[in-house]
Parts: sequence; C-alpha cells; structure tokens
Amino acid sequence: MARLFEYQGKELLKECGIPVPRGRLAGTPAEAKEVAAELGRPVVIKAQAWVTGRAEAGGIKFADSPGEAKTWAQAILGLQLKGFSVEKVLVEEKLDVAEQFYAGVIVSDQYRSPVMMFSTMGGTGIEEIARAHPDKVWRQPVDIFTGLREHEARNLVRKAGIRGRLQAKLVQVLVNLYRLARKVEARSLEINPLVLDRSGEIYAADCRVTVDDNAVFRHPELGIEIAREFDRPATPLEKVAYKVEEKDYRGTFYFLQLETQYEDEGYIGFHGGGGGGSMMAMDALMRAGLKLANFCDTSGNPPASKVYRAARIILSQPKLAGYFHSGSGVASQEQYHTARGMVKAFRELKLDIPAVIRIGGNSEEEAIRILTEYTRDLPGRVEAYGRDVPVEYCVNRLKELIAENKSRKAVS
Repeated sequence: MARLFEYQGKELLKECGIPVPRGRLAGTPAEAKEVAAELGRPVVIKAQAWVTGRAEAGGIKFADSPGEAKTWAQAILGLQLKGFSVEKVLVEEKLDVAEQFYAGVIVSDQYRSPVMMFSTMGGTGIEEIARAHPDKVWRQPVDIFTGLREHEARNLVRKAGIRGRLQAKLVQVLVNLYRLARKVEARSLEINPLVLDRSGEIYAADCRVTVDDNAVFRHPELGIEIAREFDRPATPLEKVAYKVEEKDYRGTFYFLQLETQYEDEGYIGFHGGGGGGSMMAMDALMRAGLKLANFCDTSGNPPASKVYRAARIILSQPKLAGYFHSGSGVASQEQYHTARGMVKAFRELKLDIPAVIRIGGNSEEEAIRILTEYTRDLPGRVEAYGRDVPVEYCVNRLKELIAENKSRKAVS
C-alpha cells in the first residue's frame, strides 16, 4: 500500500464534499505564524508524518496566538517521529469539540469486500475500540456494484442511536467517504475523529488514506512517488529502485534499506531470489552475527538487465563488507540471466569485496560457470554454489572470505 499525508487526504475529502477544518500546510515557523494569523483564532499544529501516536510523541500542539504557533512549529519541524523526519506541519483552526465519531472504509479479507465502519467513540484507534467496546463499532459490507446506498448508511448511524439532522449529516459523510475510497482505489480510508462541533457542524479532524499499490499508476493526480508501504520517507536508493520496477513488470524487483545510518563497518549487501528462500537466507546471515544493509528480491524470471540494476543499487550502499545472494532452492527461471546481470554489475564496479552466490534452479550449472569464469580477475573474490549446498555453508564461506579480505587489505 501507498500512504498519503493527512493534508493530502483532507484535500480529497474536501473535494468530495466532506468538511475539513480551515488551514494549510507550512514548511517553516514563519509560515506557520502567517497561517495562524490568517485564521485569526486558536490553531492546532500537526506534524505531517506516516505514523500513529503523533500527539504522544510531541507532533501535535495547540496554540492560542500566531506567536505561539510559530514556537510550536519550530519545535515540531525536524522532529524525529519513529524514524520519520518532519518536514511540514499542517496548521488548522482548533475545533470546539462536542462529540467525536469514527468513520472508515476498509477492504476486508474477512468479508471479501469493502466494509463501511462507524463508531461513536472516535479519537482512538478502531482496533482498540473494537477490542474494548465491540458493541460500539458497527459494520456494513458494501456491494461493489451498487456502492454504499443511503439506506445502508442510515441503518449504520441509526444503530448508534443517532436521529434527526445529525443523522442526515453523518449519512452524507459515509456515502461520500465510500465514493472517494472507490475513486482513489483505497485499501483503507479513515476519518478519526469525525467531529461534531458545538455549532452543530461536522468536520473531518484527522484522516488516514492508503492506496492499493497496484492501482497507483492509474492515479497520477495523487502525487505518490513510490508505491510501497513505508513508515518513513523513501530513501534515495529506494526511489531509484522503484523506478526500475515501475515500468518493467518482467519478474519482480523489491528493494528496502534496512540500515541508513551506517554507524560502523561490516554490513552485508543482501540479494534474494524468491521470498521464502530469501527469508531463510537472511535468518542464516543474522544467526551468524552478520548485519544486513538491505533486503532485495529479484524473482519471477527477471531479465539480466533488472538483476544488473538491482546489484548496482545494492553495491552503491556504503560500508559493505560482503555481498550475499540466495533464494529459492529450486527456482523455475533460467539462472544464467541472474548470473549475467550480477557479472555485469561486478565488472563495472570492479568489485573489491567478497561475494557468495547460492543459485538454484534451471541451468544453475551454466550460471555457476558464468559467475566463476568471468569474475576471476576481480579484486573481490566471487564464489558460486548450487542448490545442493546448504545456505549455512555459504554464509560461513562469506564470513571466512570477509576475514581474508580484511587481512589482505591490512597487509597492503
């Protein structure tokens, strides 16, 4: 899934007829002060980050004056929230809250359909509400051919004991929310809390939108840079990697940086070939005390060009002590494509760290020959093994080669 920031979600809600508090985005304390002055009333300053628990982490503050808004914005901008560095804040009018609700559309595996959810206990995570107060959460599976009909939304709100004008307003919010979710192909679209203020108006005080990654290409208007589920901004390498995958569907290529600080030496560039086998190989590396710089998977019969780009990206990480590839025991793809892609990357970069490649599947003997023959003259030693060699043996060989390489460099 790909996530949107709160301010992006609120722009979508506003376009579909769901009221949101007045306000706008600010990137500096001075801009936050300017927005607060324009609103002319107490405001809330909210860190824009793909994380939950912002208030507890100091990412949401209230201000009674433009000067106070500037002070709080200065404290929030640059704040680290669960690995996310805050670069923007949303400055909005503070609502005079009378009641809080929850409204959300979630694609449910249980119901095998979209489900509209409503609760009279907004402000808390819906999972927590459902556990502690299951009688306060109402659900309505939605037929994707008819959409959420008004009488279905009305029944949901009526179950909560809500009548009259408030019922009518909430029904309209639910119907519009479902239409928006379908329009942007959201996996989930939640308003929490949905606020009734003391003047009797309804506002979406906060929202969370995640879009199906397979649908992102149909929605350039959403401005999603990378269709991956992150709890932090994508790194420059992850952005480059996604561009490789974005327009080339021959096989898969998934790259995720596990380390971005590189506080010491000795990281391993990891390259898998098949999900289950990759997990097994990563476990073996960590059991051996090695540190992983990244996770990468190229499988599903990728061309040599995609494997080559993956290897180049992996090797562009700093402070690598070794390169390790291992995937499925028997992959139903021609392994010489993988071998050729790696060899091209190794030779272009004049690989000077050891690499151990465990490569099993169709034509694995040819792949091993290619990897062995065309890397003999490289500074870094490359060893290739087939399906019958245990991954633990390959991991131990990598450790031995890293130690040899380190000794050789120390002598020279």
